[in-house]
Amino acid sequence: MLRIGFIGAGTVGTALAILLNEKGYRFVGASRKSKSSVGGSSKAVSNLRLLGSNQEVADTADLVFITTSDDAIATVASEVTWRSGQSVVHCSGADSTAVLEPARKAGAAVGGFHPLQTFAGIEQAVANIPGSTFAIEAEEPLKSTLKEMSVALGGNWIELKAGDKAAYHAAAVFACNYLVTLVKLATDLWKAFSVPPDKATQSLLPLLHGTLNNIENIGIPDCLTGPIARGDTGTITKHIKTLEEKAPALVSTYRELGKQTIPISLAKGKIDEQRSRELDSILSS
Repeated sequence: MLRIGFIGAGTVGTALAILLNEKGYRFVGASRKSKSSVGGSSKAVSNLRLLGSNQEVADTADLVFITTSDDAIATVASEVTWRSGQSVVHCSGADSTAVLEPARKAGAAVGGFHPLQTFAGIEQAVANIPGSTFAIEAEEPLKSTLKEMSVALGGNWIELKAGDKAAYHAAAVFACNYLVTLVKLATDLWKAFSVPPDKATQSLLPLLHGTLNNIENIGIPDCLTGPIARGDTGTITKHIKTLEEKAPALVSTYRELGKQTIPISLAKGKIDEQRSRELDSILSS
């Protein structure tokens, strides 16, 4: 059976190790930079077998996942002595397999295996990974191994080429990280009418859940609601005026997001070209 090891026992590495071990994969151990590298005190983490060094992981495992920070992947790949017939895989969403070139030159198969998921903590990651999509960059037979692994984890997979990675990862940032930023901007705006951020967040969460539910069940563009979906120029004008008075730093962001929303509204079919030009004019003023 394939022996799997991890260099880097942070959130991603630990969560994948736990889940793969539960699915019957032979986990032989992991290395980590320091004790503080494993976050939290989850019972699952206490069962993680730690090896003494990155090289020990490489010497023990047939398939090594490098689950360090993105910036450290190339350094790890260059410092470890790899062997022919081994597989070395990183979990970066932005980097191609080029960062694993030292392993490739040593005769190892190299790949990328990125879970399209948010990793706020180990327990959350273990709960969230099943059902996720995995972005795979590899050649056969490693490609098939990683596809089988993604299915075993209860997920789906997509294939990416080296030149696809940065755009793929930027898309994930828009959908995940910048959603957090948008919610933060929204809760900050609630301060204008004296509602604290924690109360604002709790109040907005049902709206967020409803929006995600509509995206899942109705799809884009039909799930779009709000003043741009309706072509409501009066409301947009009121928003801009209020933001200029109470939160001027948000005006440019509001205008740009609004302009990006107009084509979605057009595609939904609720506004015509004339109304779209009127909206664009208001948002561009």
